[in-house]
Amino acid sequence: MGSIAERKRKDGSIAYLAQIVIKRSGRIVHRENKTFDRRKIAEKWLIKRESDLTNPEILKQQSSKTLADAIRKYIETSQKQIGRTKTQVLRTIMQDFDIAQMDCMDITSQTLVEFAEDLNKNVSPSTTQNYMSHLGAIFTIAQPAWGFQLDKKAHTDAMAVTQRLGLTGKGKSRERRPSIEELKKLIDYFREKALRRQQQIPMHDIIPFAVFSTRRQEEICTIRWEDLDRDGKRVLVRDMKNPGQKIGNNVWCDLPDPAMDYILAQPEKDERIFPYNHRSISGSFTRACRMTGIEDLRFHDLRHEGVSRLFEMGYTIPHAAAVSGHRSWSSLKRYTHIRQTGDKYQSWEYEK
Repeated sequence: MGSIAERKRKDGSIAYLAQIVIKRSGRIVHRENKTFDRRKIAEKWLIKRESDLTNPEILKQQSSKTLADAIRKYIETSQKQIGRTKTQVLRTIMQDFDIAQMDCMDITSQTLVEFAEDLNKNVSPSTTQNYMSHLGAIFTIAQPAWGFQLDKKAHTDAMAVTQRLGLTGKGKSRERRPSIEELKKLIDYFREKALRRQQQIPMHDIIPFAVFSTRRQEEICTIRWEDLDRDGKRVLVRDMKNPGQKIGNNVWCDLPDPAMDYILAQPEKDERIFPYNHRSISGSFTRACRMTGIEDLRFHDLRHEGVSRLFEMGYTIPHAAAVSGHRSWSSLKRYTHIRQTGDKYQSWEYEK
């Protein structure tokens, strides 16, 4: 039931990993381990734990944890911010799906595939993949960190199966770009509202800035005056969105001349250049599209338009990445088919 393995540390010293694995009918029902500096201490711990676990009640207490318990523990103890979207997805799983009430040791790859099948009835494969990927973080750390009997291999196997069955997959790249006429309609709409003092957020500046800077709406609302390098024409974007780690991912991004002009036109009344709520910007943009008859346009499409513009102007992938902040150049390969046609905004009437 128990074993001790020697592990060589980076400093050359030897550690002793004591492991306990309990099986019932060929299935692992309990697993735990602990590392010691001395073998004799590891042996004593192993003997005591094996004796403790012969008591069915103690083993039941050790093993009877649900997936919801693991999710809750992960959310509560994660020392780095896991992001609003990931937290929301995990809370939804915990509150709305039967799998969350299952005992951790009873969750198999088949269970996870069934969960993906249920999800796929109402959402796209890309959304299902997001749910499964976020669950992956729980399966990776719950057992070694807190002793929850979740099988990481079960999740790995389930991901392979769901991808093969088409239950999970990447979403199609959105290609919607606003036309010059659509941008003109939006800016005129917001300028009129500003003149009537019905619009406190300068959307007539934020929209073209989003295009020329290629910044996301959250980034626009967080960039600071102190992070603006006027001479170098660049700005430090803090905690930029990143698949690996957002918090602490601070990136210097170049500012094309039109983007710099819109920044310098803003009053320095706050530590932030655009001191507004990004959700309010999104809401205003959506309402304006509805009022002006513009269909199927999202604020994030402005970033796509901005990056496309760079390639139309002849930017290389490294040069475009210096503006957009993409860490992986592979993300920009979708733009390489764009032919150099010049800057269609060169004589735009809304330049600052």
